[in-house]
Amino acid sequence: MALRKKAGLNRELGLLDVIAISTGAMISAGFFLLPGIAARQAGPSVFLAYFFASLLMLPAMFSMAELASATPKAGGAYFFIDRSLGPLFGAIGGIGNYLALTLKTAFALVGIGAYAALFFDVPVKLTAIVFALVFLVMNVVGVKKTSRLQQFFVLLLLVVMIYFVAEGLREIFFSSGRAEYLSHLKPFLPNGMEGLMATTGLVFVSYLGLTQIATMSEEIRKPERNIPLGMILSLLITAVIYVFGVFIMVGVIPGDQLWYDLAPVSSASAKVFSLVSPKVGTLLIVFAAITAFASTGNAGMMTASRIPLAMSRDKMLPETLSRINRFNTPAFSILLTAAVMLVVILFLRESDIARLASSFQLMLFMLLNVAVIVMRNSRIEAYDPGYKSPLYPWMQIFGIVSTFFMLIAMGWGSILFIMVVAAIAVAWYWYYAREKTSRGGAIYHWFALLGKKEHKELENELLHILKEKGLRDGDPFDEMIVSASITDLVNARTSFRSLVSDIVEKFSLEDGNIDAEGLKKQFKVKGTGSARVIPEVLIIAGKDENAEKPMLHVVLSEKGIRQPQRAGVGEPESLVKVIFFMVNKASRPKQRLRFLSRLMDIIERERFTDAITSISNPREIKEYLLHNDRYITLHLEKGSRQEEFTGRALKEIRLSPDVLVAMIQRKEITITPRGDTVLQEGDIITIIGEPKGIRALFNRYIHDPAGE
Repeated sequence: MALRKKAGLNRELGLLDVIAISTGAMISAGFFLLPGIAARQAGPSVFLAYFFASLLMLPAMFSMAELASATPKAGGAYFFIDRSLGPLFGAIGGIGNYLALTLKTAFALVGIGAYAALFFDVPVKLTAIVFALVFLVMNVVGVKKTSRLQQFFVLLLLVVMIYFVAEGLREIFFSSGRAEYLSHLKPFLPNGMEGLMATTGLVFVSYLGLTQIATMSEEIRKPERNIPLGMILSLLITAVIYVFGVFIMVGVIPGDQLWYDLAPVSSASAKVFSLVSPKVGTLLIVFAAITAFASTGNAGMMTASRIPLAMSRDKMLPETLSRINRFNTPAFSILLTAAVMLVVILFLRESDIARLASSFQLMLFMLLNVAVIVMRNSRIEAYDPGYKSPLYPWMQIFGIVSTFFMLIAMGWGSILFIMVVAAIAVAWYWYYAREKTSRGGAIYHWFALLGKKEHKELENELLHILKEKGLRDGDPFDEMIVSASITDLVNARTSFRSLVSDIVEKFSLEDGNIDAEGLKKQFKVKGTGSARVIPEVLIIAGKDENAEKPMLHVVLSEKGIRQPQRAGVGEPESLVKVIFFMVNKASRPKQRLRFLSRLMDIIERERFTDAITSISNPREIKEYLLHNDRYITLHLEKGSRQEEFTGRALKEIRLSPDVLVAMIQRKEITITPRGDTVLQEGDIITIIGEPKGIRALFNRYIHDPAGE
């Protein structure tokens, strides 16, 4: 069935890609380059700074996971802030997030140069520039290709890191040099708690990989599952490696050496490896470091480029940046990102890059925590996160307060720079984007509770995103279609009011618990407005708390039924040829919206009205509505592969647990299957289930290998 082509990025990334991008982006410069710089402030307690930073990441991580599972769109944090707080804050958050990711990626590229210089006589910044150009080309070619490389990078990196941590802990606690190593931990807090907290803010840059996942959310399959799970696993893996790895560096490297060491892991490896020679161990670490920096550089350029793409779609930046090339990547946005990284590499010091990246990220995390509170309180039905942050709103309040104090601990220089960038973002919005955007964030819906103006277009956009996400696991949409009643009026004519009465009566017969009069009023009211999805097609959804399950009735009329209009709207009556009447529990509004979104997706097929009204068989109508990779029809003909089903009861047939027989058509009647239903020759059975099980049935009973 031909479908309309949808503009946008492909959903190509799975859970392993999420973990690889996030983990690879975090275990890089923060581990291989930053510990020495951070130790100048915190001394031996620097490993605790990494631990505290991981804890302080939790509120922002939970908030990002909720927002990304509700609105998985390119731009990540920018998109969330814009749609919750409005385009002015969106401009500040978008530019801040873009600079944070770009600065962090540039920091990683410098790290490649620093470690390469240990073995090759090459300038650090020149090496960083060369790798920036390599990743530019790779990202222009395509996301899926780079994500496969990302998985390879991260797998190698984790193997080496686990080996380094195991050998390091053995050396510190169980070798003859134990006393000397532990002496390096004194004085533990040379600059007190103030120095430790300032360092915690500095090393925040090490955990920015989590924001990269939110930025890529439009390209992630099953975002409601893969985004939060991938974030949690990535943070856990990364925090363990950071805390123990940096502890090992502090233990085996004297403080005065560690403070000025741009390759501290390499220095530590020369002392901790026992199964291999110091030279081989150093080579192994350098290889792992370059792999880590490469994975961060690749993922960083990939994710940072999605922010200008999203802002361009919203008319906050020039339209050119949202254009997608033949590789399905935003080439102009990637080129801009690479250019900004080259400027940062050429003109900023390593410590300045890390400090500024962390500062911007702290500001962003404050806004993300505010965004969740606003979205929850906006009471927008279409805000339907598949994952909800625990301990709401205390988790978000803790995140806002803690990041505020972290910013203060980092010093007024960082705060001043943030204020300057924010002022530039406000000026850009005011003089360029303000006239081009008419959006209002979810905060306007919150204000609507106080009598202020809300922004209705946001609800429409969230409903569209809901349609893109599709159904949630466990949603009985297919079962609702299978059990739906079909009324084909053929040449008969009826009034809309009479039709509603007939449909409600049929719903009452199917479920005697529903409030028939209440449902009739809902259908009449909802059917007299501009509720058409496309010309000649109408969806009317009612709700009743007593409904045992979602129910659907489809009415087809080739001649059309006159849809009445509300009094005073000045519109003529219109003819509708397809009407969907749907009922579900009043207490499940989110599920109702997902079902409506799925129906809208079906209705948007090309020539939908002509196609469905030309079908007279109820089974074929339902199969048309089910048409996707979740169903298959088998005709039990003599001599066919399907013949093995004939003469057997359904309970005797062994199908995979993720599929079930939903309908049986026997001559002119449709049978609801039961375990003791015996299949007969000529039956047409419709099987629904998960794509994997449906593909297996297709390959076994329909696909002809000899015909390939």
